[in-house]
Amino acid sequence: MASEASTIAIAGAGSIGCYVGGCLALAGREVVFLGRGSVIEAMRKSGLRVSDLDGRDRRLEAKAVAATDDPAIALHEAHVILVTVKSGATEEMAGLIAAHGRPDAVVVSLQNGIDNADRLRAALPGRRVLTGMVMFNVVLSPDGEAPLRAHRASQGEVMIDTGADGLVDILDVDGLAVEAHADMKAVQWGKLLMNLNNALVALSDLPLARQLADRSWRVILAAEIDEALAAMKAAGIAPARITGLPPALLPKVLRLPDWLFGLLARRMLAIDPQARSSMWDDLKRGRATEIDELQGAVIRLARQTGIPTPVNERVAALIRQAEAEKRGPPKLMARNVNGGP
Repeated sequence: MASEASTIAIAGAGSIGCYVGGCLALAGREVVFLGRGSVIEAMRKSGLRVSDLDGRDRRLEAKAVAATDDPAIALHEAHVILVTVKSGATEEMAGLIAAHGRPDAVVVSLQNGIDNADRLRAALPGRRVLTGMVMFNVVLSPDGEAPLRAHRASQGEVMIDTGADGLVDILDVDGLAVEAHADMKAVQWGKLLMNLNNALVALSDLPLARQLADRSWRVILAAEIDEALAAMKAAGIAPARITGLPPALLPKVLRLPDWLFGLLARRMLAIDPQARSSMWDDLKRGRATEIDELQGAVIRLARQTGIPTPVNERVAALIRQAEAEKRGPPKLMARNVNGGP
């Protein structure tokens, strides 16, 4: 049984990992960050600043931050392991947990996409692996800013599987609302619908709030969601309500005129002006994106059920082209994504 004295390993010190781990450490939990490169070095040198849309702005001094690139140090004594690496690193992290983690540690996937927890379970037989989902956006400060800052730029909570006694009590702290949910597959598919917008933010190079306020971009997102909902229906998947609206209404609301959308979708637009998307950040830094776990998941499901997905396929192709070119976000207009010049 997990308790407040449990050691928590953040297995992937990126934007989500830094924010979640920062909130937990500020609440007095024993936290160790596992990561690589500039993020770990920045935390060791200058600590970590944790802020959010609600006005909190707190700092962990460097001496209060346990950050390492050594998985043996980070994982050996951890009672709870929060996996926050990108989907492409799931198997690698599973291997590190198998080699260095406690057999009785609770492993929680806090990753985008649909199947990361299943992939962790397959690689960690006999261990307790829970599905989780982060429902908010986090922006990590640019390289060189000191202290490193993890800023929660939208509203939302963390949802995790039921069944781990005491885990919600450990993780639910100031700045980090955590709830247990009995049907995390439904939550994952519901979150995926809105995560289809990550690619549009990356292609447009617009802040999320500006991009969502522009109907020409929302119409593309609505078309992606239409395709996803059709594939889910054909597969017998019922996505959870995530935005406050029933999933079936999302495309209709997204297609409304800008002024009416602004009135009806206030929760969706409660976003910090600086918020982008993790996929935008990946293109900016020349890294591989999670397009295969987002649009790719819709395309794979649709192929199984015979549903066409031309919009998701075009968006995915444009992201892969941007990845290959390594010039950052391509600053496309919505008409470019729709197939126009």
